[in-house]
Amino acid sequence: MISGSIICLKTMQDFSSILSHIAPHITLNEHDKELFISVLSIKKVKRKQFLEQPGYVSKYRTYVVEGALRGFFIGIDGQEHTISLAVDDGWIGDPGSFLYQEPATLFIEAMEDSILIQWSYESEQLLLEEIPQFAMVMMKRAQQIAVMIQRRVISQLSLSAEERYEEFAAKYPVFLQRFPLYIIASYLGMTREFLSKIRNQKMNSKS
Repeated sequence: MISGSIICLKTMQDFSSILSHIAPHITLNEHDKELFISVLSIKKVKRKQFLEQPGYVSKYRTYVVEGALRGFFIGIDGQEHTISLAVDDGWIGDPGSFLYQEPATLFIEAMEDSILIQWSYESEQLLLEEIPQFAMVMMKRAQQIAVMIQRRVISQLSLSAEERYEEFAAKYPVFLQRFPLYIIASYLGMTREFLSKIRNQKMNSKS
């Protein structure tokens, strides 16, 4: 069962992180800012807690204030396949389920105790109607996701396993510190043993 304690705190300081995050894309007047904050909730989840699961409709957008989470599915081979990672000041969720309000296909799991900010699907429709600029925030987010997916597909098809790891380590060094090796391996499309061998070879070559 999906669970977690939701704390409704409606002060500017509580939501300063997400206000700073969207500030480059939107200018909110005081009325719009109050409306935006009014639909936000703070959610705290424990390590290994599931935020979303296949079969349940994704009801919330989720912004990560603090913590580390991953999105994954279980293939027909029974293996977990990680497709998204998020840490502080990032986003996580099943976008297809949220946008179309249909059953999710992903598990969203907290890998650390985490603090999240969420708003509901209904609230997003209200924000889009009442704050025209808000669409720009969602468009920028969609563009970022599209570019990330494209780059990842190209990487998977054109680079060797060693090259994929090097590229990942260069772009996302914080992920190497925050996620266990088996999740990094799953994200890169290789076994934990093979990734461990690659990392050991890199360390030995440096020494």
